[in-house]
Amino acid sequence: MHLKLSQLPAKPSNLHRLILIGDIVGKPGVSIVCQSVPWLRSVGHIDSIVANAENAADGAGLTVNQYKKLVEAGVDAITLGDHIYKKREIATVLTTAGNIVKPANFPPGAPGQEFCTIQTSLGFSIGIVSLLGRVFMRPVDCPFLAADRVLERMPEDCRIRLVDFHGEATSDKQIIARYLDGRVTAVLGTHTHVPTADESILPGGTAFQCDVGMTGPYESILGRSITPVLNTTLTFDPNSFHVATEDVRLSGTWVDCDPSTGKAIAIGRLVLRSSDLEGS
Repeated sequence: MHLKLSQLPAKPSNLHRLILIGDIVGKPGVSIVCQSVPWLRSVGHIDSIVANAENAADGAGLTVNQYKKLVEAGVDAITLGDHIYKKREIATVLTTAGNIVKPANFPPGAPGQEFCTIQTSLGFSIGIVSLLGRVFMRPVDCPFLAADRVLERMPEDCRIRLVDFHGEATSDKQIIARYLDGRVTAVLGTHTHVPTADESILPGGTAFQCDVGMTGPYESILGRSITPVLNTTLTFDPNSFHVATEDVRLSGTWVDCDPSTGKAIAIGRLVLRSSDLEGS
């Protein structure tokens, strides 16, 4: 589904619209996010913007300067995944800033906070959680127990709760979504860089999608230049996998939610190119 901002459905005045922007890859991904934020606000009527930025620094990690650039552009909160510590400098931000989270099922001693809350212009707060999957991923603690622990600690009046589940397997993502159905507003997947066409509202009122997709260059292999990836795959000759540069898109998923109940009312996919922004 390739929606321009002008094609987003009208947002009822009593609902809050948030978006999770999928894995930001390299400088092209950071650039289009910064370019898109004003349009997301004014034309898309997006109230809160959350972005997964774990691939922002040349495809692995996040630098302090990139963090500052995203926040200054208007991103409200940042989630991270398995590449969280690829740039060691981000550890300082993780332990001091109030709008960025580590996966909650990392060990307690890992730098960063298990969840964060952001304040909206209407005075209510939104809880942001990141969890890492365990199927085909690095060894981590149980995401189900971590989710229970974090939700128990989250303020009761923080009814809108977004979970970024950073995982490889669709089964892993579906299971956690069913486990959390009715307890969080949305469970939206990241990590695979490929958007899935399974957005839905679960019976308990939780919005769900296996993967919201990649924000970065789509003339690529998961954001990396095609030729060196092909060459290494075919010959085992080692190459550096640089971030590609062409066909840059923002991929994300928006959710309309009821601030009084925390339930999701609507969900939709959004893909933007620079040309879409120029023509809006």
